[in-house]
Amino acid sequence: MIAAIVLFPARKRSKICNFLELGQRLFPDRSTHLKGSTMAPLIEAGFLAPLPPLLVAVLGATLLRDARRPGSVAELGALLALGLSAFSLADLLLTGSATLALGTTAVSFHIEPIGATLQLLIAFVGWVVVRYARTYLAGARGESRFHVLLLATLSAVLALSVAASLPALILAFMAIGTLLRRLLLFFPARPAARRAATKFTLVWGAADVALVLAAALLWISFGDGGLTGIDVPTQSGLPVLAQFAVALVVLAAALKTAAFPLHGWVTEVMEAPTPVSAFLHAGIINSGGVLLIKLAPLVGASPGAMAALVMVGGFTALFGATVMLTQSAVKTALAWSTVAQMGFMLLQCGLGLWPLALLHIVAHSLYKAHAFLSSGSAVLAVASVRRPGPVAVPGTLAVARAFLLALGLYAVVALAFDLLLGAKSAQALALGAILVLGVAYLVAQGLADAAPRALTRRTVLASLGATLAYFGFHRLADWLWGGLLPGAPLAGPLEWALIVLALASFALVAIVQAMFPLWAHHPAAAGLRVHLANGLYLNAILDRLTGGFRADAKP
Repeated sequence: MIAAIVLFPARKRSKICNFLELGQRLFPDRSTHLKGSTMAPLIEAGFLAPLPPLLVAVLGATLLRDARRPGSVAELGALLALGLSAFSLADLLLTGSATLALGTTAVSFHIEPIGATLQLLIAFVGWVVVRYARTYLAGARGESRFHVLLLATLSAVLALSVAASLPALILAFMAIGTLLRRLLLFFPARPAARRAATKFTLVWGAADVALVLAAALLWISFGDGGLTGIDVPTQSGLPVLAQFAVALVVLAAALKTAAFPLHGWVTEVMEAPTPVSAFLHAGIINSGGVLLIKLAPLVGASPGAMAALVMVGGFTALFGATVMLTQSAVKTALAWSTVAQMGFMLLQCGLGLWPLALLHIVAHSLYKAHAFLSSGSAVLAVASVRRPGPVAVPGTLAVARAFLLALGLYAVVALAFDLLLGAKSAQALALGAILVLGVAYLVAQGLADAAPRALTRRTVLASLGATLAYFGFHRLADWLWGGLLPGAPLAGPLEWALIVLALASFALVAIVQAMFPLWAHHPAAAGLRVHLANGLYLNAILDRLTGGFRADAKP
């Protein structure tokens, strides 16, 4: 932005400065730091980031329709948003945070480390998706309309990332839901697309209603709609109305992250163009986790809400991961992977590991965008690989040795980190153990009698690497955002019960997965695989209850 202003002639630079001064008079409600900053005209780059894609979308009827290459114009809007987001984060590191209120404090936005991180993430993913769509839909019917909808959706998600009040969040969520429905219906003649759009609208709309009711209850309880203005009592606990509000917030977050049992819509969005699937799985579906993180002090003050997040998130993670292993289509497997990952993120929030949940959002967004956009080439790559020989099947003793070895390595690394950098909470140690239990499946294959020594070494190193990565990234997340989010609560009877339940559940599933090759050829196992591949038919039940099947009959 600075370079663009410098390159303009003097007369145009004067007009730009006058425009920025006009913006200061229109929005006088700024943070104290912003008023005294020498970079006041430029610190609002994060507030301006949603504007380029929105302006291109608003002008799309002429700007994109008449352009020779509408995809290039759309990419320019996304690239400008990325540049403003990057500049906003850099300026935040140099000069501090800033606040913008539109008219009143009811609709406000805040540039701070968490919001700036999310905004830069969304801008980057959005630019990658728009750039991919430029060639993916080149010359297709409705190309300009697609770019208009995609850019408008990107603008709404960018605004959501820096929203600092419940009304701003609600408006952003409603805009995202309306626009995403239009994108899911880009091919309206497809019955599956209509069915997915119908279920998405019902689930997303129900979450918006829950969030509106929660905002009303919080306003009655605290008299403030700002996310930072809610004074959470530490001694007396939350008022009764506020407790109901927190329950509604948790419900809204669970619905928006496709938690069990209303997860069916997210497995059907592949009927829309691939860029839509990529942006939904990488930048939109994690908005429920963003909502929880923004309200972390309030949610953390309710033990019941935290317990609900652990149980719902943990079960969703296990269910999604189990069904994912039975899928034969790449994109369907990726969709179930998203269900599992979002469940695991809810589990992290329920354990009070807020910085790790935020890091999970960042990592999942980058990975899932790449996975969806490269799914076609991945199929070709797998087909061209020379088929390996028989996989070593571990016996019962090999499975037992694998789990003991993985947990032993984890205990050693955890002790070393505690001695060097300080002790971790019980919740953090439990989460790390859950991750290592997943790696133990690979270690079991390496310890099978028929496994070569090279495989054994690789699997053991994988377990060690996973443990080191977990503690290393945990320290990184604490360093980046730990001071802005509440810490994990001190483990009491309820917390310990939840920790034991989560560990036992994930350990049981990991052991069954490791030993599955021993009885995979049994007729009962084949029948179970069929049922799991269909998601235990919960999606069909949801179709029947919501009228999703009737969408097939519409023209």
